[in-house]
Amino acid sequence: MLTRLKISNFKNLVDVDVRFGTFTCIAGANGVGKSNLFDAIKFLSLLADRPLVEAALSIRGKGGHAADILHLFHQSGYEQNQKMSFEAEMIIPSTGQDDLGQQAKTVLTFLRYRVVVGIGQKLSSVSPLELLEEELLAIPKKDIKEQILFPQTPEWYQSVFFPGQKKQAFISTRHNKQFIILHGEGKSRLLSQPLGNLPSTVLSSITRAEHSTALLAKREMQSWRLLQLEPSALRQSDELSTAPATLGTDGAYLAKTLYALAKKQGNDENKNDDVTEQQIYGQIANRLAELIDDVHSLRVEHDNQRDFLTVQIAGRDGIFHPARVLSEGTLRFLALAVLEQSAEGGLWCVEEPENGIHPGRIEAIIRLLEDIAMDTAYPIDSNNPFRQIIVNTHSPSVVALVPDNSLLVAELTNTIHQSGQRLKKVSFACLPNTWRTMAKEKVSIVTKGQLLDYLNPIIRPQNQSIEPQKQRVKDRTDLQILGTGSVQCNPDGEIFEHCFDNQCITQFGA
Repeated sequence: MLTRLKISNFKNLVDVDVRFGTFTCIAGANGVGKSNLFDAIKFLSLLADRPLVEAALSIRGKGGHAADILHLFHQSGYEQNQKMSFEAEMIIPSTGQDDLGQQAKTVLTFLRYRVVVGIGQKLSSVSPLELLEEELLAIPKKDIKEQILFPQTPEWYQSVFFPGQKKQAFISTRHNKQFIILHGEGKSRLLSQPLGNLPSTVLSSITRAEHSTALLAKREMQSWRLLQLEPSALRQSDELSTAPATLGTDGAYLAKTLYALAKKQGNDENKNDDVTEQQIYGQIANRLAELIDDVHSLRVEHDNQRDFLTVQIAGRDGIFHPARVLSEGTLRFLALAVLEQSAEGGLWCVEEPENGIHPGRIEAIIRLLEDIAMDTAYPIDSNNPFRQIIVNTHSPSVVALVPDNSLLVAELTNTIHQSGQRLKKVSFACLPNTWRTMAKEKVSIVTKGQLLDYLNPIIRPQNQSIEPQKQRVKDRTDLQILGTGSVQCNPDGEIFEHCFDNQCITQFGA
């Protein structure tokens, strides 16, 4: 679980410091940096798994195309920053497996990972990127209460943090930043790597359980994924014998994932296979019925001749329809419902989950996403897996429906760079009197006026006239988005007052 992320000079993220809970919703206008934050999380995840250049080339560039590596570094006017840094605080699972299937265990589950990447400067360098600094440290138990601010119960806390949490280095940069040291754990040896021509991070090279804590940190970062559900991938049938049983980040292998999930439930504890399989299909169908009233049942059809699996949904008429004819919103919702039922952990970044969803049913998908994330009221187990959700949105409807503790608003602010140039930087502001305001560091606060502007974008000057034949739907006073406030009308049906948190705004006529 990613609890805090500091970013400097990655795209337009300059000196960003943001805290995350189990479910976080980031709202903001186009171009402020919401997607760049997701790109930073993805880049960190790739650095734990791939070479520097390969990780950089996998990040979205301008216009959605493959990134020009240099464009990942923030530019101030004509000045190109030469390095970018990331610092992530994370809670990791206490157990896992190495690349050979051996078990890795740790009691040091709260870690801080920092990495600095620069543009290659040395003539001998064969890579356009250089690893400048890297460190992985355990955060001591005495500091946990200051860092983990979101609501939690003692049962959850005790299932995540263990006695023995102490300050310890697993990776560090030493000797005037000339060497990176991989510190030994248990019987493992201390290893030293010279900086300069390292093609990847030291963390990405760890494959064995002898460096158990660092390996589990790597596994945690590998589980940070950007979920971009594509209808074409969701509609595909899967070959039973060859398709993975894990949902792809684009929604691929939906049929095989659902089929394997139902089979696993059916084979659990020698229960009746047919009954238990039907239970898992029924639970997902019931969840889907929150979006579509007509959903009655769900199944995965196995074509024995071609050995293909196809998701099918039936309405109240009992007629099954294959995935290829279902709507985009239905398929995306279905994929998330399958993810909820699985025991798969990790961090999932979801862009604009409201896409393809009827405005009246947005509450259903917000509730689903909240339920996918782990519940810190209960200990971590197979029914409450180690799972985190971060979404971004432009939708006022989503902003109005998410819990106030979960909301961050991305805004561009003017600042003065150390070079003296004025630049715009993104900040992530929270609501007052929420858990993020308990942090020791200064946090940005969203004012009620700013939030009202976001929730009520249609209030226009009283002297503005609109030609009757050109009046838009959004210009109707009786259809304005009024957040969670109350509405009063005059005898002619015209809204003249709406209230939000006991503060009222008067509007006379249309």
